[in-house]
Amino acid sequence: MKQIKGRILCVDDDKDTREMLRALLGLEGYEVVEAENVAEGLNQGVRNNFDLILLDWVFKDGTGVELCKKLRSTGAATPVLFCSGRSDKVDIETAMKAGAQGFLIKPVEVTQLFESLSQFLNAGGPGA
Repeated sequence: MKQIKGRILCVDDDKDTREMLRALLGLEGYEVVEAENVAEGLNQGVRNNFDLILLDWVFKDGTGVELCKKLRSTGAATPVLFCSGRSDKVDIETAMKAGAQGFLIKPVEVTQLFESLSQFLNAGGPGA
């Protein structure tokens, strides 16, 4: 049986994106839990233990930046990696100031995604 490389919460409003990431990351040994909006992402992010949160920017009930700030206000220290079509330097700086540790611009190359995941998950210490 394959050992799990890490638990990832994927918060994205696009169902196809969530399913594609779950399948792709699952093949590489990651366990992926999906959330489709800010409220669900906050609930999952606070109640469950994740090694990383992969976060989009735009949702019907708010923004990824708002979700990141809410997670940080609860004391959650889980690394947050934005994966968004937003590419403006100001947006990236805003995400980082909200508490994110990284920012990938969609469309993301698969190798770039895995390199970023390795960077954050291996930096997490034992069990990461």
